[in-house]
Amino acid sequence: MRTYRRFVPGGAVVAVPLALALLGPLFVGDPGPRAVSFTLGGGHWLGTDFVGRDVRDQVLLGGRTVVVTALAATALAYLVAVPVGLLGALTRARPLEDALMRPLDVLLAVPSLLLILLVASVLSPGPVGLALLVALVNVPDAARTVRAAAGEAAARPAVEALRVQGESRWRIAVGYVGRSALRTLAADAGIRLTGVLYLVSTAAFLGVGVAPDAADWAVMVDRNRTGLLVQPWAVVVPALLIVALTTGTNLLFDAALEKKRKGRRP
Repeated sequence: MRTYRRFVPGGAVVAVPLALALLGPLFVGDPGPRAVSFTLGGGHWLGTDFVGRDVRDQVLLGGRTVVVTALAATALAYLVAVPVGLLGALTRARPLEDALMRPLDVLLAVPSLLLILLVASVLSPGPVGLALLVALVNVPDAARTVRAAAGEAAARPAVEALRVQGESRWRIAVGYVGRSALRTLAADAGIRLTGVLYLVSTAAFLGVGVAPDAADWAVMVDRNRTGLLVQPWAVVVPALLIVALTTGTNLLFDAALEKKRKGRRP
């Protein structure tokens, strides 16, 4: 029980925003008539937003886009970065390694948010396009992390012994090198998911990938900030949910890594 107690703080912090994001739309009824903008009371528990919609309903509807987009972007980034990083670490052909990694270095030199805004100014992406853009800007850094972690494992004598024994490249890459780099990738995934959540929220705050009046936590913070002093719940509640989601995710990954570190101690 003591082992799992370290997961309690992170689980408690992330439970509310995650539950609202996944289950919130199930508890939203038919939209009623719109009220006056930025008002409190009148049957609206959290007041109304900048166009008179019920803030409670917008909160229940606004989390799924943030969570799904962030998870999809993180998964897509690793789907590309892991094969590229493993191939870069295991290949003995320097030209092939340069061909794989140098273009990513160029992409890494461009600030992530700037690249997203530049592409969005031309293509006007939706939620799927936003997930692809966020995944794209995360691939270079993720691939370099995989390359570094896998390179250390690939340099071990055990890898050469596996080659001499005639083991397939797939088994060497996945069965040994990939497993050896798994802890590093798990740590990186926790940090990267938090960064992706912030990036998705920031992009949505700037109007990338979502409609200006969409039910989205980040959009709510942006569109309702003009009424912060009059009706603060329309800004404070979605902002706190985004912070809780990112903070809780980080705490859970920290707890998982701490458990593994203690498990390796004699």
